[in-house]
Amino acid sequence: MKLPSFPPGYVYIGLFFGLTLLVLGGVGLLIFLSTHPRTIPAAVVLFPAALTLEPASLEARAAIVYDPSNNRILFTKNSNQQLPLASLTKLMVAEVVLEKKSPAMLVSITPDDLRPEGDWGLRAGDMVSLGDLLKFGLVASSNDAMAAAARALGSNYLADMNLAAVNLGFTQTYFLNPTGLDINQTISGGYGSAYDVARLTALFYKRHPGFFEDTSAASVSIHASGRLLTSHATALPLFAIPGFAGAKTGYTDLAGGNLAVVFDAEVGRPLVAVVLGSTEEGRFSDIKKLITAARLPAQAGADATSTTP
Repeated sequence: MKLPSFPPGYVYIGLFFGLTLLVLGGVGLLIFLSTHPRTIPAAVVLFPAALTLEPASLEARAAIVYDPSNNRILFTKNSNQQLPLASLTKLMVAEVVLEKKSPAMLVSITPDDLRPEGDWGLRAGDMVSLGDLLKFGLVASSNDAMAAAARALGSNYLADMNLAAVNLGFTQTYFLNPTGLDINQTISGGYGSAYDVARLTALFYKRHPGFFEDTSAASVSIHASGRLLTSHATALPLFAIPGFAGAKTGYTDLAGGNLAVVFDAEVGRPLVAVVLGSTEEGRFSDIKKLITAARLPAQAGADATSTTP
């Protein structure tokens, strides 16, 4: 099909008007930009920032500071290394028990429950609520109380604990007893990494905040067949720390000093700090160093987006 032809004058007029509109449009854009300057966003500052703490300054063999709100790791020292857990094992006992049983359930104390190391005043035949046993095990780190609480799950309680670890993705964690006590000179009652423990602590605090916050009290009292049993908290050296929400301690010959703590970096922003393989006293000074470093002001450009240790 033959296209219509136009006189040359019309073509020139069209080109003139087209170029004129293009020039006017460009001028208008320049005027708009000059009167509406762009706002360049400032660098995003993450809070809390990654910790500027030298790992060698800690006595612990492994440590971590973990932000559960966004799965950020703010500090790591060998945090994926598998180490003995000692009484941090009791966190998993409490988690599994509370997911499967009512805290109001009454448990009869047996002689087998009293076999683990330590004496917190329980007697064979005592009737104690499951909630009280867990409180005694978490706050005072009572071995007999936690052994009785685990038994409430039935004879396969260790399988339940290990299955929970698998389902939660705790790749370095497994349990051989409910207390974390050393089985002999070379085998611990439970193993895990600082990273696994941090996530377990965060989960337990989220699901059962009342039980975890009980550990921030100076002592714990429970009723056993009409008797009142009282014991001091094992986390007493941390109580002066502002924003301290609770902690679980652990210590054995194989594990050394272990500690898992929840604290507020700011109001409503809980963080988890864990140290494994420190000393009996060093675990507390290590944790205090981590908390102090975590509360330093955020610094521009801090890169703390890692989600793996």
